[in-house]
Amino acid sequence: MAADAAVRGIREVDPQGTVGLVGAEPHPPYSRPPLSKGLWKGAPLDRVWRRTEELGVALHLGRTVRALDLVNREASDDAGQVYGFQRLLLVTGGTPRSLGGVPEQASEGRDTASPGEDGVIYFRTLDDYHLLRRLAEERERFLVVGGGFIGSEIAAALAQAGKRVTMAFLEEGVGARLFPRHLSLFLNDYYRQRGVEVLPERSVARVEKSGDGFTVYFQDGSPVEADVVVAGLGIRPNTELAARAGLPVEDGIVVDPQLRAGHPDVYAAGDAARFFNPALGARIRVEHEDNANTQGRMAGRNMAGEAEAYTHLPFFYSDLFDLGYEAVGELDPRLQLVEDWKDPYREGVVYTLRNGRVRGVLLWNVWGQVEAARELVAEPGPHSPTTLRGRLPR
Repeated sequence: MAADAAVRGIREVDPQGTVGLVGAEPHPPYSRPPLSKGLWKGAPLDRVWRRTEELGVALHLGRTVRALDLVNREASDDAGQVYGFQRLLLVTGGTPRSLGGVPEQASEGRDTASPGEDGVIYFRTLDDYHLLRRLAEERERFLVVGGGFIGSEIAAALAQAGKRVTMAFLEEGVGARLFPRHLSLFLNDYYRQRGVEVLPERSVARVEKSGDGFTVYFQDGSPVEADVVVAGLGIRPNTELAARAGLPVEDGIVVDPQLRAGHPDVYAAGDAARFFNPALGARIRVEHEDNANTQGRMAGRNMAGEAEAYTHLPFFYSDLFDLGYEAVGELDPRLQLVEDWKDPYREGVVYTLRNGRVRGVLLWNVWGQVEAARELVAEPGPHSPTTLRGRLPR
């Protein structure tokens, strides 16, 4: 998504310049969110395509750049092809983490739907969606490991497709790293009411093939039988290429306000880019659609000659059965929380505070308030529970 947005940004400034896009996946750019959301609710597959090929760009698909020569301005891929460039953008994304706690592949550019060596589907790509969709038509018992974005969305999608779903995760509740404790525990019961077997505070010890399916053993020794195992354990940013080229890396590729990655003609954007956000006063890395689109576009414009600073505070969103939310900033239940519910756990706003300043806003089944939430995060404060309750419409 960030690569497609960058091409569009380039074309806004330079309609004629030569643009090449090297991508590990065999498909041209597509939108990822529908893979765990809309496509399971009947949205047509055609909607995922970004139509990048219509923008006058040379697509080199199924290729992974392995080396950068910044002196001679060349990039070499895994097939031995060498590309020259005047400006370079790194949108290397991330690699799914495995149940063993390490990336599912050691190298950048995972591009197949084949399960990992343990047989688990580490859900991320369009081919992963096709594989899981086919298995959902053939199999009945699914174990989803992970209670974050991907895990919660895939578990809901499979349950709505009539499958027998077990959901296991390390934390006490669904989305526990983002949501207030009682909201997270509410989601456990909410998923159970929707037919999902919820197993919190479970760590996978090993996965064994068992006939046509799997037996998954947790650290406490208890087993779960499943026909298919799907994991959504987050990603780690693909920074190896940048590091080998001597570019700054720290939980992502470090960029300046113009999204340059430690070199005047090299830029980075998307999941792998670590940038300074003025509203939060900190460097952050964001793995969501809004950031991919807005940051990618600005990187492209700056590559084509502009010098715009990236000050945007991205928002993110998710759908969980018939619940949904949008959020901006830092959601951390360990910080001070102000909960302003119109209908507890069904509709309301949750504010995250640190030292009297709003760091994040969760809009739970509340819509049309993202920009107001951004403005609130940018305010210096101080804020208190009294001043925040009722601040945003519920």
